Amino acid sequence: QVQLVESGGGLVQPGGSLRLSCAASGSIFSINVMGWYRQAPGKQRELVAACTSGGSIHYVDSVKGRFTISRDNAKPTVYLQMNSLKPEDTAVYYCNLNGNNGYWGQGTQVTVSS
Repeated sequence: QVQLVESGGGLVQPGGSLRLSCAASGSIFSINVMGWYRQAPGKQRELVAACTSGGSIHYVDSVKGRFTISRDNAKPTVYLQMNSLKPEDTAVYYCNLNGNNGYWGQGTQVTVSS
């Protein structure tokens, strides 16, 4: 069984920063991609950022230049540094391992509000 444990969410003012962490454990046979998704109330879940084992990185356009994804394969852990946060970044953020048919964390709430 694979577990993804997220941490780092919370309440922050517009323009502030947060860092999300996701630690994977359990019977992990291979890691092809680790990433972060988010789901705001009334909206579909969307991919925010992803990092492949080969080092390719993808960001959704709305976070480019503000968010940075990184990973530590030895642990394995994936991070999401979020800077210049906006109210529209408010959502539940989910860690993901190996895509839609892979594994998901429980979600962590990020609220950007003054």
